[in-house]
Amino acid sequence: MDGSDVKTGGKCPVMHGGNTARRGKVMEWWPNALNLDILHQHDAKTNPMGKDFSYRDAVKTLDFDAVKKDVHALMTDSQDWWPADWGHYGGLMIRMSWHAAGSYRISDGRGGGGTGNQRFAPLNSWPDNVSLDKARRLLWPVKKKYGNKLSWADLMILAGTVAYESMGLKTYGFAFGREDVWHPESDVYWGAEKEWLEPSDGRYEDVDKPETMENPLAAVQMGLIYVNPEGVNGKPDPLKTGAQVRETFARMAMNDEETVALTAGGHTVGKTHGNGDASKLGPDPEGADVCDQGFGWGNPNETGHGRYAVTSGIEGAWTTHPTKWDNGYFEMLFNHDWELRKSPAGAWQWEPVDIKEEDKPVDVEDPSIRHNPIMTDADMAMIKDPVYRKISERFYKDPAYLSEVFARAWFKLTHRDMGPKVRYIGPDAPEEDLIWQDPVPEGKTGYNAGALKKKIADSGLSISELVSTAWDSARTYRGSDMRGGANGARIRLAPQKDWEGNEPARLQKVLSVLEPLAKEAGASLADTIVLAGNVGVEQALKAAGHKIEVPFEAGRGDATDEMTDADSFKPLEPIADGYRNWLKQDYVVSPEELMLDRTQLMGLTAPEMVALVGGMRVMDTNHGGTKHGVLTGRPGALTNDFFVNLTDMNCKWTPADKGIYEICDRKTGKTKWTATRLDLVFGSNSVLRSYAEVYAQDDNAEKFAKDFVAAWTKVMNADRFDLAA
Repeated sequence: MDGSDVKTGGKCPVMHGGNTARRGKVMEWWPNALNLDILHQHDAKTNPMGKDFSYRDAVKTLDFDAVKKDVHALMTDSQDWWPADWGHYGGLMIRMSWHAAGSYRISDGRGGGGTGNQRFAPLNSWPDNVSLDKARRLLWPVKKKYGNKLSWADLMILAGTVAYESMGLKTYGFAFGREDVWHPESDVYWGAEKEWLEPSDGRYEDVDKPETMENPLAAVQMGLIYVNPEGVNGKPDPLKTGAQVRETFARMAMNDEETVALTAGGHTVGKTHGNGDASKLGPDPEGADVCDQGFGWGNPNETGHGRYAVTSGIEGAWTTHPTKWDNGYFEMLFNHDWELRKSPAGAWQWEPVDIKEEDKPVDVEDPSIRHNPIMTDADMAMIKDPVYRKISERFYKDPAYLSEVFARAWFKLTHRDMGPKVRYIGPDAPEEDLIWQDPVPEGKTGYNAGALKKKIADSGLSISELVSTAWDSARTYRGSDMRGGANGARIRLAPQKDWEGNEPARLQKVLSVLEPLAKEAGASLADTIVLAGNVGVEQALKAAGHKIEVPFEAGRGDATDEMTDADSFKPLEPIADGYRNWLKQDYVVSPEELMLDRTQLMGLTAPEMVALVGGMRVMDTNHGGTKHGVLTGRPGALTNDFFVNLTDMNCKWTPADKGIYEICDRKTGKTKWTATRLDLVFGSNSVLRSYAEVYAQDDNAEKFAKDFVAAWTKVMNADRFDLAA
């Protein structure tokens, strides 16, 4: 095809727009159809490294000292195409690291800097991330040099940590081990808005009550990391802003002291940029022209960078010495009266009523020129909110304490989504166990697992009780931040022991039997719970005529209450479990969509989900013992009956009650089974039905059994990072 075809409308032998957003998407014809794309994220086909590449192995061979030395040197190696403010890139690199890590939210563990997702849309084009495309490009020579041994995810977080070190902060540590993704994380829900920076009211039941913000969101507006720096919906009011700050940071797992420390530490260095008309910036990186080569927000104002850069629209530095770690933030905040003014870009900012010339920060390009410092509405909240003010006063009086708290909070911010300490790599990884890492003591492996299995089998516990308890213990795992799972046996601790989804009465019955068996065998309860689940599955396999042993890896430990931050585990509580056919209550989101969300967090594929659901149904593991979806005359046997009977055309399906359906014999009209939407979706959705039909075939009963065992083992071992460490 040449240019004349385009101009004249001539026929072209390929489909125009076949891989672009301009083309109509076929599935948009059925907007209510179940979309399984969430389970296909990060398919191996998107990864250029190949199936045999292991980043965790590669990074262990990295010259860690050399990398840090190169990143240190980069901080003051100002480039003409994007010169450093005051000759130091520290502020820019810290902002990049912060905005990568700061997208994390505790509700579902998604976001964060652990995957290098800031390279892709939508994060690479968020209004709050203006100019961070330049930060990543400045790092390219380092990434290019160290190649496969250094991920973008690690490098972007390392850059911010090194920046603080280069400006005088004694950091708490740094761990490598973040593996890059190679495709936008489109499974992450960032909000329902159709436009950037829409007023935040739609995210709240009541915008004046920050706790009513829609879950799982943490940021107050589409395209922001945290809160609007000008105030709630751009209207300055430090007390209202402070309330939003508190809720937003709590949804990132930060308490009030950590919040104040992070706010202060982040604004001790660097500056905001608003010396120009923000409306004249060019398209964001994802919408820019090909000749821009991934750069966005072209700025026609003079040079477009340095003193003329525009990002947030607020203009100025917070401290007298913005390239130095000191106590300048609180000295500035407490020693001046502040009034509202407008930046050159028209944004609200707070400036001192009166300040000595020598206390003003110098211009980023000309040290003979000085400018007023600024504060955002969130900064003013640090002295207007009474709780924040008390914390701020302590930091002001004790700079060493601020440095200590900030260093730890920065480490938490940048490592929160990496999971437990066993996943940390590198010489600077701290040895201390931190409660937010969900520490688990090392488990034992020398006990006789075979003898323990026999005692479990002879315990009188049913297949359903054994399997359900192991499942409930392991299903909390979420790959988004590597939290939850069976390791630690936290199902016996608060808050998990009381969760409705865990059927506390049944759970206590099973644990009362397993605990003495574990103690007698010298095994952890965590191992014993998983082993008991395996015993149940093996009994079900035997009842179905299969002789298959379920793999087991010993070595789990038992966490204690002292090792468990109960409040931080509350967001892990299941509100639905499609695998056990349970909903805590009716939700706006359909049961099948909730099941897909849980499946993706657990790291399972669509075929694995289908195999697990079919097996859990016939083993009679439904929550509360309901019989919906138990499509078999042999409950407790791990047969493929669920799929055989779901696809049986001698039956018809009719609604019976809210969310409940009857499966009736076509000839007699007699009800054979009852089912929920979660059961019938495996026959109604075309993709899920294709998998269900595979397992329903006469020649695939054994394949189903083997696939179930493989998927089950994957769930039981999902949090066994020690096996791959």
